[in-house]
Amino acid sequence: MPPQITAIDHLVLSAGDIDKTVHFYCDILGMSLSRFTPAGGRAERLALCFGQQKINLHDAAAPYRPHAENPVAGAVDICLLTDAPLGEWQAHLAAHNIEIEDGPVPRSGAIGPITSLYLRDPDGNLVEISHPS
Repeated sequence: MPPQITAIDHLVLSAGDIDKTVHFYCDILGMSLSRFTPAGGRAERLALCFGQQKINLHDAAAPYRPHAENPVAGAVDICLLTDAPLGEWQAHLAAHNIEIEDGPVPRSGAIGPITSLYLRDPDGNLVEISHPS
């Protein structure tokens, strides 16, 4: 049997405009911004933190190396879990003029049924906000 993967430590999101991306994920979705210096003392980096997860940010025009073969903004489809009722999210998103593309709709999550809302971040990435059903 091969060695087993146990969890995702972080993901990397390429952003066309870091400031707009930080605003969306922090001010709209409630994540916190973290600044860190990678091992080796290279330039400061930014990460979006929530729970025990983080999303590192890369400027799509100048991605941190190493990076994906084709680091482009707008190519991510991510599902984020919430413990808040989706009705609260609908009201919050409406108050910030964020369009909901679809939902609430039933879906299958990694550990069971979820109900989801779909929206887009400033780069057009698909963001699914889901509540366990």
